[in-house]
Order: sequence, then structure tokens, then C-alpha cells
Amino acid sequence: MALSPDARVTVKGVHGRSLATAETVRRMAHEVGAWAAVNASYFDIRGGPAFSGYEGDPLGVYATGGSLLSEAAQGRTALILGGTRARHRIDEITTSSSLVASDGAHRELDGINRVPGRIVGCGGVGGDRLSRTGELVSFPVHNQLCVDPDEIVDIGAAWGVSSPEGGKDSQDALIDRTGRVSALRVPAGGRIPPGGRVLSGIGKGAAWLARHARPGATVTVTSAMYDSRGARLSGAQSSVVGAGPSLVRDGRIRINAEANGFSRTALTRREPRTVAGITADGTLLLVTFDGRRPGISVGVSLQEAADILISMGATDALNLDGGGSTTMVVEDKVWNRPTQSPGGPRTERAVATALAVITE
Repeated sequence: MALSPDARVTVKGVHGRSLATAETVRRMAHEVGAWAAVNASYFDIRGGPAFSGYEGDPLGVYATGGSLLSEAAQGRTALILGGTRARHRIDEITTSSSLVASDGAHRELDGINRVPGRIVGCGGVGGDRLSRTGELVSFPVHNQLCVDPDEIVDIGAAWGVSSPEGGKDSQDALIDRTGRVSALRVPAGGRIPPGGRVLSGIGKGAAWLARHARPGATVTVTSAMYDSRGARLSGAQSSVVGAGPSLVRDGRIRINAEANGFSRTALTRREPRTVAGITADGTLLLVTFDGRRPGISVGVSLQEAADILISMGATDALNLDGGGSTTMVVEDKVWNRPTQSPGGPRTERAVATALAVITE
């Protein structure tokens, strides 16, 4: 699918009714009235090696509608969709979030809309350790779990109706629509205030909330996204969706697998894939490759995907989630053949996010 800069469409990231639950690309497209859609970010897939219990949770940066809804896996590649004043582009993204209480106390905010203490894919901030080794890790590690016993995570209305349940020493600060703390809840887990949010803490994070987020206090949450040059992304971006690795930069193959937490074996393995590319004139390419059907379609490697995108005119391109997630919907019909296993039946997988093409 090729969408020229003057096409009368808007392309944006979308998710289902809540970030805690996954939905099919076709269902998400239908709900927003999209003409077409493809799957987008990686997510906390059920049955994955690091599943935290909420398969709608996008892994890495996800922003749409003017809100940052998931923090970056720091430095992973993302698709930045331009609004009315900006072109689409591809870059490595970091995010920074903080809390300021009315008593003057400051603290780093560890995460947005996820389970506190569990960072699927790693790349977080503030003392995360790889669960299988205990190694201190600040970079992405694809499909691996990092843990941090001392976190505060911001849980907003996009997550769903309830914050994740926590252990006996966890704590929720219930924040109303004005930013004022209405109550503290121990242990964490329960309804999110209408129009408000929950700050969910564990360990030293829970202690910070008990000290500085008492009922009647105010807590201000600030978040920002930055590109690889350190420039802050402005409101001209309609959506930012993290995935990776990069495939093409400046018209040449550039696969930054290691920076995105992938092993070298990922470079040559053929799989179904969804990729996005941008041409010199700003045309957005959304491409899916089927696979897992011996003798019919075998998928593509990252190198092969990059070659094909260059042949289509892409000057920049990145890999999105693939495998059983790869789905392209046009006019409420699935046009590719998604499958969960080699030779398996055609099956639409529920995913966390999609790129929706909405006609104006």
C-alpha cells in the first residue's frame, strides 16, 4: 500500500478498547472507521517468554492523540507519523517522564500503562535488571524480561477500568481529573478514577507515594519524547509507534538489530513481516509479506525486506511486528494470510496496536 503526501487520508496509531487487552487489526480498523490498517508494535503476547498478564500492552514507545501511552524501550527504532505540519520519518526514540508533588518532591516516573516492576523487552530507566541473570540493563533486549523492585507506573484511562493488582506492599495513589490525590489504596489494584489516573508503586516507589502523595496533595506528571539528535518531538506528530529494527536509512540498507535488542540470527531468519517505508517524496509504504506456507510463501529475512523496500523507492524503512501478527486489512477484508505456525490455518491474531488509514 502506497500513500502519497497529498492523499486525502490520515494515518495514525490506534489500539483497542483498552491497552490491557488485545484486538484484531480488522476490529480496530472497524472501530475507527479506517479504510485500511496493518499491525504495528510488538506487544506482551500471551505465551511469550516474559508475559506479564496483559497482552494488549505495547512494548516500547506508543503515542497517539497527543498522549504518550507507553514509554520507549530507550533507543529502539520508531515510525513517527507526521500530522498537518510534519512529514513521516523513522528514528530512534527515547522518552523521559517525571513526577512533582505539591510538597516539592521530584521523582522519575518509571513507566506508563504497564505492570510495575516488569519491563518486557527491557530498555527502561532506573535500575532495571535482566531477570535471568541479574545484570543491570538500560538497553533493549527483545522478548526478554527486566525487573525493578522500586517503581512507579502511571496508569491512565487508556489502560482500561482497573489498575494491575499488586503485592501486599504495593500502593496506588488515585489522582482525580484536577491532579489531586483522592485516596491511597493498599495493595495496588482497582478502579481508575473517571477522568483521572492511578500512580501505582512498588518498593521505594510505594514509599514515595505514601510520603508525598497523601490525600489532598497534588502530583503533576510530565512526559516528553526525543529523537536521536536529542530534539523534543512536538505536537506536529500525529502518532509515534515503536518497533524495529531499522531496515533502510538514506537509501541504503541499515539494519540496527543490536541497538534494537535482536540477536544476529534474526538477520537471516525468514518470517512473515510487516514493514513501513518512506520514499523521497514522502510517500508512506505499508507492506506485508506472508510466510510459513512451505512451497507457497516462506516469508523474508530482514535483509530481503530491506532490498525489496529499496526497490519500491524507500529511502527509510523499519520492521514492525511480524510472524503471526502480520495482517493487512483493506475495506474490512484481510488481504494477506496470517498464520500462527508453519502450515497452520489462516488465523487473525489479536494484537496491541495498528496503523490505521482513515479517509478524510
